[in-house]
Amino acid sequence: MGTARKPSNVAARTSDIGKTYTIAGMDLRQIRYFLVICEKRNLSRAAEVLGVSQPSLSRQIQLLEGELRHHLLARTGRGVEPTEAGLRFLEHAKAIDALAAQARHDMRTFRSPVQDKVRLGMPHRVARRLAPQIVQAFRRRHPDAALTLAEGLSNEMNEWLTKGRVDLALLYDPPLSALLRYESIYRENLVLAYGKTCRPVPPARVRARDLGRYPLVLPSAPNTIRALVDHACRELNVALNVVAEVDVVQTILETMSEESMFTIIPYSALHDMQGQDYLAHSAIVEPTITNNLTLAMPASGTPAPLVESTAAIIRGLDIAKSFA
Repeated sequence: MGTARKPSNVAARTSDIGKTYTIAGMDLRQIRYFLVICEKRNLSRAAEVLGVSQPSLSRQIQLLEGELRHHLLARTGRGVEPTEAGLRFLEHAKAIDALAAQARHDMRTFRSPVQDKVRLGMPHRVARRLAPQIVQAFRRRHPDAALTLAEGLSNEMNEWLTKGRVDLALLYDPPLSALLRYESIYRENLVLAYGKTCRPVPPARVRARDLGRYPLVLPSAPNTIRALVDHACRELNVALNVVAEVDVVQTILETMSEESMFTIIPYSALHDMQGQDYLAHSAIVEPTITNNLTLAMPASGTPAPLVESTAAIIRGLDIAKSFA
């Protein structure tokens, strides 16, 4: 148990996750850190998500424990778990974090009913298809506001949301987090893709249990497509024959063109690739493997009007047509 600190007056500070305050000896930054640790169950992973060093993170938790006069976390063989006191405080921490988010939102909009900027994160492939429509609709609806688009991997966008670097994001199959809320936007089947010169030609419908027969070029973990394929094959007790791990789609295509190799991608990605005229595909069945494009926002507080309006624009898109 750390040394207790004396209660202090409210004092604003800037940190990696935005402005924080000290209230009755508890720093909102420390509370946020505690929430992320409970979410990740691992100090090093939480430190990575929060953008701080692990010693600094541990020190802040010690200070919080000193203030509360209870041990909140216990080390295990696999990481950390909240103690009984930690679980009790976790409910208070969630409520405090939500109230703080609401307070920030209220003060940002005080005497300024229109937020002038919103930050949207998207994977690269989604941005190519949806960004023009989103930008045009946003300009029509909010001519005096600005939309900032950030592109990256879904895993990156998920962490940016947690850190407050973006206000909302489109993600593929994000890991569930109590810090975020999710809404499914569009689902798409994955297919087995290969060059048209491939011999013998696979059947038009390939059973998932037969995927182990094909030499595959797949992205490396933690890519979301790789995670979906690995999960489906584990459920069927199928051992995949992954002959190469390549993270760039165009490089996967070039690798496949050298000899009879295969990959697994969303159907719409067939049309994103240079050299698509040389590609063929087979549907994957029994079961189908489907990705899930998800709209994600922070779970705490009420979204700012401009953020909610941007979410409404995304919900109103004909995404199936955009991905056809």
